[in-house]
Amino acid sequence: MTLEQLRIFVEVAERQHLTQAAAYLYLTPSAVSSAIRALEDRYGVPLFNRVGRRIETTETGRAFLIEAKSTLAGAAAAERMLSEMGGLQRGSLRLQASQTIASYHLPPLLVAFQQRHPAIEIQLTVGNTQSVTEAVLAGAADLGFIEGHVENNALTIREIGQDRLAIVVSPRHPWADGRKLKARDLTTRRWTLREAGSGTRSAFAEALRAHRLDPSALDIALTLPSNEALLSAIGAGDLATAVSELAAAPLIDAGKLARANFTLPPRSFYLLHHRQRYRSKASLAMEAGIGTTDREQ
Repeated sequence: MTLEQLRIFVEVAERQHLTQAAAYLYLTPSAVSSAIRALEDRYGVPLFNRVGRRIETTETGRAFLIEAKSTLAGAAAAERMLSEMGGLQRGSLRLQASQTIASYHLPPLLVAFQQRHPAIEIQLTVGNTQSVTEAVLAGAADLGFIEGHVENNALTIREIGQDRLAIVVSPRHPWADGRKLKARDLTTRRWTLREAGSGTRSAFAEALRAHRLDPSALDIALTLPSNEALLSAIGAGDLATAVSELAAAPLIDAGKLARANFTLPPRSFYLLHHRQRYRSKASLAMEAGIGTTDREQ
């Protein structure tokens, strides 16, 4: 049974006239008659009584008309949904982002996207670089936004921005005096850092190696799951941390925290999508509105 056969049946049943239905459908009367006969023969039930030159629906035909119209309405709704999604008139977008990007880099981009495409529902989940990458690989996210470097042949990776890590301490900490620190100084104090798998943790470890310092040489007293937890911990004690300047700047500007004099290199923010998964028009529109350098891996 095809949708075309259902349309023909509905038009004939509602008009009780084969020739008028054929004219409405821009078909020949013989084509309409053949479609009706094919339905009747396939299922072994009469849908119409032929009374002289007239036709009228049988009891089975009348019952089938209700189902046929319902099926055609469902098909039309499905077609309309695909059309609207293709035209960005409806749909949803599943995003996952690591914390710094989710808190500081992504919000204005999401607001701008919503202004351009107000009918697209955005679902944002916050994690860390590892969990976001896993979500994109598993198909649980259409797009991912991460702060750490990853390599996976299944992913396309795009650089979309940068920030810089800073070593941050309380104003009472010895490193708050502004003296320039050397790499070996970093092993003389205790630390609180983000969890393994976070972009912040991996970027800091990479920066330490660039200074020829083994990250395992640090005395790590606390491992915490968010930037906010790190900043709260160092404000309450004598610990140091490495965190995004974007996250620490308000507290540093207010004098509640201080930046230690040790320069860390900038780090990149990346957008991820799966190479082989279908990319919806909403996903493509989001990518087009974010910009910068393509770095396919």
